[in-house]
Amino acid sequence: MSGRFLMSSRRDMLILTGVGLLLASCSTVGVLAPVEGAEDETSDALPLINRVRTERGLSRLGAQPAARSAAQEQAVRMAKAEQMTHLIGLGDDFKSRMKRRNVPLPAAENIASGQGSVEEAVQAWVNSQRHLTNMLGNYNGLGVAVARSAASRPYWAMVLSA
Repeated sequence: MSGRFLMSSRRDMLILTGVGLLLASCSTVGVLAPVEGAEDETSDALPLINRVRTERGLSRLGAQPAARSAAQEQAVRMAKAEQMTHLIGLGDDFKSRMKRRNVPLPAAENIASGQGSVEEAVQAWVNSQRHLTNMLGNYNGLGVAVARSAASRPYWAMVLSA
């Protein structure tokens, strides 16, 4: 009887340890942290992006509060992790992040790192076919943000929303 109890305790301990590691990995990169430390660059980015869209006969985008919030969250997450990546931490996924911020779907996200201004970040996205395709997609809303890492490196995020 005591052998079964010991075996069960070890298994339970392993499960609890795994859950603890999963939660710790999320919190160290700011997945659940409130959006602080990001600068909202949507107002400055909108005319630049709308110029690209209207030159191609597409409708203009408008600032969308949920997209702004999602962009700020992503910029902060990347700055804290010091990584330019869409997915940070175990179990991270784009759709869940967008739902958590109430971003109207469909949505897309562009990221960048190292650009010193919103103009440079937007130009980097324009120069990348994949990012440009996102910017020219069938979207209505926009949010753009930048956050700086501890080493002052800028991390940019753009969220486009329905």
